[in-house]
Amino acid sequence: MLDRIRILAQVVESGGFSRAARALNLAPSSVTRTIDNLEQQLGVPLFKRSTRQLVLTEQGEYFLTRSIPLLEEADQLVQSLQPLSGAPRGGLRVSVFESFGAAWLAPRLPLFLARYPEVRLEIELDNRLVDLDAENVDVAVRIGRPLDSGLHARRLLANRTLLVASPAYLAQHGEPAHPDELASHNCLIRGQGRQRQHWYFQREAQKRRVPVQGNLASIGGTPLLCAAKAGCGLLLLSSWMVQQGLDNGSLLPVLPEWQASPYEDRHDEIYAVFRGGRFLKPQTRAFIDFLIEVMKPLQGPR
Repeated sequence: MLDRIRILAQVVESGGFSRAARALNLAPSSVTRTIDNLEQQLGVPLFKRSTRQLVLTEQGEYFLTRSIPLLEEADQLVQSLQPLSGAPRGGLRVSVFESFGAAWLAPRLPLFLARYPEVRLEIELDNRLVDLDAENVDVAVRIGRPLDSGLHARRLLANRTLLVASPAYLAQHGEPAHPDELASHNCLIRGQGRQRQHWYFQREAQKRRVPVQGNLASIGGTPLLCAAKAGCGLLLLSSWMVQQGLDNGSLLPVLPEWQASPYEDRHDEIYAVFRGGRFLKPQTRAFIDFLIEVMKPLQGPR
């Protein structure tokens, strides 16, 4: 049955019996006979025979739609039987939010490709929230746990934020000694909504909700980081984005005795998110393990 469904799926994808036969390296008569046998087995017509175009019947469309997940699960089952010591192979689609992908993941991808040369990696750096099922994405790196109960998640690291500025900015505008002084500073704002108006600070029992404003806002952190290094303002951003600047001196910590966050009560963490299923593709499992390995130097307290 599964082999017949595969041929049906190829016929629909190819848009014709002859083209499907070429794609499958089969005789056209063999493809036609397989579809005829499948229709007899199901007891319903799968194609509208009277049209010049290849059109599925309502029953055919329903059957194919419900069959595709079965084919995918069968493939995953076979792949999951590969020995863990064997080399994963095959396609792998990954979606990563832009700033994290550019700053930390992209420089480490050559190591993954060298380790698993038979994996065909397709990666997208984008700040939009992708639908893993609709876009056939195997792994997505996201801030925060997924709300979809059908998705699984592995924690990569805590998303700790730091307040920083360039030496040039602090030399020109002075270094604030208290969060309340941020009202007189140009603050580079990340994201949308409340975090455009307020930053939150805590030192022991003290808590401060500070209104902030500035001349640059961005959903992604990269433009803000470049502006901060150029002396344009104060920046509250994830430690994994600003750490290199702190190490080389292009950025300096501001109010380091305070814990700073763009959120009042939310402590986001970064997760590797993947579709739930009984059988995880070896290349998916290998990539998630790789992420956990290379993110260890950035790990915050659990």
